[in-house]
Amino acid sequence: MTATRDSSTDPTAAPRGSDFAQLTRELKAAGLLDRRHGYYLVRMSLNALMLGAIAVTFVALGDSWWQLVTAAVLAVASTQLAFIGHDAGHRQIFRSHRHNDVVGRLHGSLTGISYQWWVAKHNRHHANPNHEDHDPDIEIHALAFSRAQAADKRGVYAWITKHQAYLFFPLLTAEAVVLRISGLVALARRELRAPWREMALQVVPLVAYLAAVFVVLSPVKAIVFVVVHQSLMGVYLGCSFAPNHKGMPIIGDGERLDHLHKQVLTSRNVTGGRWVDALLGGLNHQVEHHLYPHMPRPNLRRAQPVVEDFCLRHGIPYSKTTLRHSYGEVLRHLHDAGAPLRTSAR
Repeated sequence: MTATRDSSTDPTAAPRGSDFAQLTRELKAAGLLDRRHGYYLVRMSLNALMLGAIAVTFVALGDSWWQLVTAAVLAVASTQLAFIGHDAGHRQIFRSHRHNDVVGRLHGSLTGISYQWWVAKHNRHHANPNHEDHDPDIEIHALAFSRAQAADKRGVYAWITKHQAYLFFPLLTAEAVVLRISGLVALARRELRAPWREMALQVVPLVAYLAAVFVVLSPVKAIVFVVVHQSLMGVYLGCSFAPNHKGMPIIGDGERLDHLHKQVLTSRNVTGGRWVDALLGGLNHQVEHHLYPHMPRPNLRRAQPVVEDFCLRHGIPYSKTTLRHSYGEVLRHLHDAGAPLRTSAR
């Protein structure tokens, strides 16, 4: 990495006299770019208590179908852990890369998502959100996010894409497993640094998880437990990420936007108060998060009105809607993107 600072990934590198630099200075002056160690200590402590309670309940219930409730609660806890891993990947918790990576790797091992693989993928998304050629989050075999993408689908992928608006939520049940497998595939392909460490972080917790489930539960109950846990975790993860960019403008090949417009125009905020903040891990403040990915999660809510006012004054469209309406926008966009396949089938 060179010493040159790229404004596409470091918004504070904007020219001092620019409007965006002025916004950055306002947020810095308000302390909104300062770390919030106390918040994250409390959040991680609560997550640890939740995991402990789940473990005690799991052992106490034993071989019972009531364990499916435990699996559902574990899916919620796993997703909350993934949110902490996300924040660590963006250096929202500590200024030190090393300290964030320790937290991120720990949480990645607990959720089954390779932290190293995910950070590399997610950084590409942040650099070019909703860009057809560069954003891995819209390069999904079974889904199309534009009519041009749909036209390239073949075989079973074409059939899925044709009905993708109806299949979207069912497909999310595989999201957690897909993320887990993707990390293991990257490991097998030797795409990750320190492969022995990565193997330990991914494989050892997986073996321990399966051993605990199959020791305590009968084979049938154990399989159902894993399916419920992983499926609900996948749906929760997908429902947390989908409203952020899906249905927002797609950037085509050759289109170039500055950091400010690229991040604001492709992002959508979800309103609803602090319960939505907790439910979605702060990702509901997606505009602010994409403009300032290092900003700690609890500061995003305070930054939101400042950023919205800035966009209003500078004539930049700022998108926000309720959680329910955001899913409606996502599904309508997916239905429209799949239209060429439905038309060609007639």
